[in-house]
Amino acid sequence: MVETETAMTPKKTYAVGVDMGATTIKSCVVDLNGKILDQLTVDTKASKGPEIVVQQIMVTVQELFTKHKPAECLGIGIGAPGVVNVNTGTVLYPPNFADWTEVALEQVIRKTFPLPVSIENDANCAALAEAKHGAGSDVKDFIFVIWGTGVGGGIILDREIYRGPFGGAGEIGHVSIDYNGPLCNCGNRGCIEAYIGQRYLSARTKEILESEAHEGVRSKIQELVEGNLVRIEPTTISMAAQQGDRTAIEILEEAGDLLGCTLASVINVLDIRTVVVGGGISAAPKFVFDAIHKGVASRVLKPHRLAIRILRATLGNSAGMIGAASLVM
Repeated sequence: MVETETAMTPKKTYAVGVDMGATTIKSCVVDLNGKILDQLTVDTKASKGPEIVVQQIMVTVQELFTKHKPAECLGIGIGAPGVVNVNTGTVLYPPNFADWTEVALEQVIRKTFPLPVSIENDANCAALAEAKHGAGSDVKDFIFVIWGTGVGGGIILDREIYRGPFGGAGEIGHVSIDYNGPLCNCGNRGCIEAYIGQRYLSARTKEILESEAHEGVRSKIQELVEGNLVRIEPTTISMAAQQGDRTAIEILEEAGDLLGCTLASVINVLDIRTVVVGGGISAAPKFVFDAIHKGVASRVLKPHRLAIRILRATLGNSAGMIGAASLVM
């Protein structure tokens, strides 16, 4: 008896999602329901140039294929920082990646893995994951903010990513709140990322603690980093705030208010009333989200105020990988 083509064709049961960060590359196997079945992490080696970074991506995918049948894979989705041309699969000038100008990443990956490959901005991937499987699954339109090392964003309209005509929409981190403000890595001044990104928060906290030390005040933040202020990270500030440390609480409340200021401008332009906040700050205490909401409500146009919702993302650090995988599902 001759088998039919349907019987001979392996059932597609999963997709591979890759989150291409400046520090680590995280790859995973995701089933059709958005559940992670397997994952691994390697160093990005971003300082060594695009060829090495691409090689690291290949290593993770190949390792996953040793445990999961490639024939059952729907394809490979990759979330990359910076602007992405989704039509050509080209990643353009990602921040913190040495010697990377314009790389046709989709084409390079397909040469090794003969599967459908899709490339998207990493914040857009996280937004898509929250839209399909997370906090935004019951929301038609929302603004997504990923707040961690930097500040990224994505816009979901009618449950789909809005990229803009050139693929650069959603760069919320580079909305300026002060045209004479600090210089941002992007070249602009006063970007919200230059105020609440990891480096800024850590540096500002260090300055405050050093000032308080002269007055004999000691913060729980100092205890958590064992006196080494260079080790301060947003998670450290958050932990201290949860323990009731007044300095940590004030720093995070100020950061939340500044983000709220930014979001008010975005809401006024887009007329979208729901915001989903992800990234490392999604694990922050409730008062941070209250500060964001208060910052938005105090600055947004009056007709918008009563409908404003600030939601905590639910997929955590897995959102980028899940969203990347969903690109090919």
